[in-house]
Amino acid sequence: MQAIELISTEGMSHEEWLSWRDKGLGGSDAAVLCGLNRYKSPMELWLEKTGQQEPKEAGEAAYWGTIMETIIKAEFNRRTGLDVAPVQAILQHQQYAFMLANLDGLVVDPIHGKGIFEAKTANVFLAPQFEQDIPEMYQAQVHHYLALTGLSHAYVAVLIGGNAFKYFHIRRNDEVINLLIQLEKNFWENHVLANVPPELDGTKASSELLKQLYPEGRPNTHLELPEEAMSMIEEFEQAKDDEAEATERKEAMANKLKEMLGVNEIGVVNGRSVAWKTVNSERFNSKSFKRDYPDLHEQYVSQSSYRRFTVK
Repeated sequence: MQAIELISTEGMSHEEWLSWRDKGLGGSDAAVLCGLNRYKSPMELWLEKTGQQEPKEAGEAAYWGTIMETIIKAEFNRRTGLDVAPVQAILQHQQYAFMLANLDGLVVDPIHGKGIFEAKTANVFLAPQFEQDIPEMYQAQVHHYLALTGLSHAYVAVLIGGNAFKYFHIRRNDEVINLLIQLEKNFWENHVLANVPPELDGTKASSELLKQLYPEGRPNTHLELPEEAMSMIEEFEQAKDDEAEATERKEAMANKLKEMLGVNEIGVVNGRSVAWKTVNSERFNSKSFKRDYPDLHEQYVSQSSYRRFTVK
């Protein structure tokens, strides 16, 4: 294995591990830079790596993923006969010092030799993403590790919905690795070290980040925008027109299919299905409640605010 053992993680506290993680880019960061993580944008990653924003606390899913790692390793061994050796160290690329890795383990395959082992958990709603292969987000993570270690393959084992176990064999793809290295090198050198923020993109993660950074506006303040803003406005308006056209096309096809269904709830063609089902729901009539019980209504009203974006 080509990677450098930067520091042992045996007995390392979670806080110390986090501080080491911020000294470079890990496998999950590679997925962010490839635009494959819808929960985090490159801008948010930049803020974290430059110390301007604390990383988000790992949620329940990440917690249980760590708890289940030992069980997933044991099940992988039972099904394949391959042992998984732990790696109690933060690894570093020999040439690109900013590329770091925390591996779940290493496995020796009698045919392919030494490889990487990764354990994953996924909720049942993500099951379709694992039908043929692992999702692209995990592909990026695995190839980050393969780039760093120089190894030729990896096994990824996943427990889906707590009761469905699968494992996948991933072969090294040097074309993907070269692209990853270019992306990570550019981000680290031209953005993190240079302290220059990357461009925001159109992901939900970027939108949520802007809400956090600028939750409120200063009333009636004006800013003279640079000339380049004009092209952004024109592109925004074109995208809005395209969106309206696409929505109309979508509704037209939906209406034609509904007309075919008539009173039937489900239609089937060539293995595909469409459904137009009756859904019953109850709604709270806040207007009537306010009219009939104004005093009580006031007790339960809470104020909220948000920023509305418009172009005129």
